[in-house]
Amino acid sequence: VEFLYCDLASMKSIRQFVRQFRAKNCPLHVLVNNAGVMLVPERKTEDGFEEHFGLNYLGHFLLTNLLLDALKQSGTHSHNARIVTVSSATHYVGKLHLNDLQSRCSYSPHGAYAQSKLALVLFTYRLQHLLTANGSHVTANVVDPGVVNTELYQHVFWVVKVVKWMTAWLFFKTPEEGASTTIYAAVSPELEGVGGCYLYNEERTKSADLAYDEELQRRLWTESCKMVGISDEASRLP
Repeated sequence: VEFLYCDLASMKSIRQFVRQFRAKNCPLHVLVNNAGVMLVPERKTEDGFEEHFGLNYLGHFLLTNLLLDALKQSGTHSHNARIVTVSSATHYVGKLHLNDLQSRCSYSPHGAYAQSKLALVLFTYRLQHLLTANGSHVTANVVDPGVVNTELYQHVFWVVKVVKWMTAWLFFKTPEEGASTTIYAAVSPELEGVGGCYLYNEERTKSADLAYDEELQRRLWTESCKMVGISDEASRLP
């Protein structure tokens, strides 16, 4: 195991990490996008992005795009490289405000978090479409880990924290249990060559109807490219 530092809230750090990784000339068979914050007070990343959207979504969007070449070179017809992105059931109530992705007009921690998780599902579906159109041996799937007992809940109301402390053993998954579907998506033979799926409890399930809107997927992709400063070559594909 080797550790390379990468701050998903910093575009500079992401680019530096990718340079360090490329310098090692290592294959990249699995990329798991798992970083995130939840219900944080209104604040910005060093690049000026609203933190939920900037860290949960844009950081992973940039990281994945910068590593796509390595993934494509590592995947083969019989063993595809895999991209696994961790979303949340919260995406079902999320709304994507394309004219205000930074929640400048009206900030809600719950709304901003849900939007970032919906964006991850839209991103995964669009990414799989582009990978298929390019004939790449790379698949992209998105995972709902369930309600997991981690430090992600540090910004919820104190009453919720007390309830969580009292009932976590009964209603919450352990971190190991929460990781099971992500691991399934990363290594299961059943998903060899299969992409564009929303997975929960190691099974394919239906995501929010809004996430299947292909025009919304395209528009989010194009806007995301502008925000992180990369070329939108995908806009010329179907």
